[in-house]
Amino acid sequence: MRFSVATDVGVMRNFSPDQKFWTFGQSVLANLHFSKKESAYAWINYYSKGRFDNDFTATAKSPATIPASFQYKVNGEWRINQFSIGWKHYLKGSFDQDYGWSMYNLVGFGLMFTRATNTFNTPVDTSQYIIPSAPVAGEGKFDRLTLDLGLGGEYSTGGNIFLYGELRTWLPTSNYPSPFLHNNKSVPLPVILSLGIRVMFGFDY
Repeated sequence: MRFSVATDVGVMRNFSPDQKFWTFGQSVLANLHFSKKESAYAWINYYSKGRFDNDFTATAKSPATIPASFQYKVNGEWRINQFSIGWKHYLKGSFDQDYGWSMYNLVGFGLMFTRATNTFNTPVDTSQYIIPSAPVAGEGKFDRLTLDLGLGGEYSTGGNIFLYGELRTWLPTSNYPSPFLHNNKSVPLPVILSLGIRVMFGFDY
């Protein structure tokens, strides 16, 4: 049985409501090839900080408090790591095609680990004002189970080296609330474009 290792760099755009941002990252992958068309994969992704901000309203507890309400801004940051395992199917070509282009799709399940930080630009006196229960100030973590989908193309440079590009997304399969999220809907919802190199090992007999 043959196997491959690969690495790529990519750009992510997250489209979660109220938490849209750009970030850059890297993936390290391993592939186990069961046949010309079918392979299993495992990858680890890690990304730089993604930043966004939103406005929220603090409301006075007492009618005598002035002002009766005011807006404050919350600056959010996410640092994302993700692990995924799944299946890769070659639609055109094969994992060891030694000339031209191949195309494949992939599907898997992942676990996203995120460290989130929220900073209030204006201090809020919670003894006098009521603020939303989320997001809270400070630093914390949240995790999400994901369904991972992708479409890729790869080009053989000869020998056992391949260049590839992939378009991926992660769809949330768990949706429990976190006090560090500005909006709990559709977290995460990224589109990822990556470019990388794959090196194949092993020999046919």
